[in-house]
Amino acid sequence: MTGNNNSIASIRLPRHVAIIMDGNGRWATSQGKRRTSGHRAGAESVRRAITFARRNGIEALTLFAFSSENWGRPQREVNVLMELFMGVLKREVKELAEHDICLRIIGDKSAFNARLQKQIADAEQKTAHCKGMVLNVAANYGGRWDITRAAKRLAEDAAAGTLNPADITEDDLAKGLCLAGQPAPDLLIRTGGDIRISNFLLWQLAYAELYFTDVLWPDFDEMTFAAAVDCFVRRERRFGLTSAQIQELAGSGNLQEG
Repeated sequence: MTGNNNSIASIRLPRHVAIIMDGNGRWATSQGKRRTSGHRAGAESVRRAITFARRNGIEALTLFAFSSENWGRPQREVNVLMELFMGVLKREVKELAEHDICLRIIGDKSAFNARLQKQIADAEQKTAHCKGMVLNVAANYGGRWDITRAAKRLAEDAAAGTLNPADITEDDLAKGLCLAGQPAPDLLIRTGGDIRISNFLLWQLAYAELYFTDVLWPDFDEMTFAAAVDCFVRRERRFGLTSAQIQELAGSGNLQEG
């Protein structure tokens, strides 16, 4: 996780950034290479993104690595993705711990083989004490799955008589989601040119600012990340209020973002 020492202004920086890392396959095709080589090149962009986020005081970074729909891709590509995932866990966990980064893998981990599940558990345990930044890696994740799982937990509590359905609040459901206890993402970045969120953090992105770029993920660097953050900083986040109300709350010190 190396890079230059430049950092952007800390004013109004997003506390939590989520990224849909898209374009690995198209990048490889444009280079005349197999799609799998794009995933390997994309791993370097992950390192750059983590370094940028850590150096600029971003509290949490969530990366969409493998969706629940990606199992439908060619088997060779899925196998490479799984091997790459395991390799990254092996190589990077020590450095994550050294940089005080807490790693969390979010998604339905039960679909992974026993060896990968153990590696995930070991990596999370080795960084559990870290307080500098949270790195969430979404693997076999889907936003609808996340919400459904949280709803099932509430239904089970209601059926057991420990929860009155009439008393259920949004906060109750949010406590059962994968990112529970973390600030909601302030900024979503999607690379690769597509303008959609692809079943990613459907609940958590309700008030996030969205930033789409044509840059393919293997070409994503500190300058691209900085451009997205700069765009975020220039926007006015109103959360359903008017500009006048936001200014009044800001002046009184009662404005809470994220």
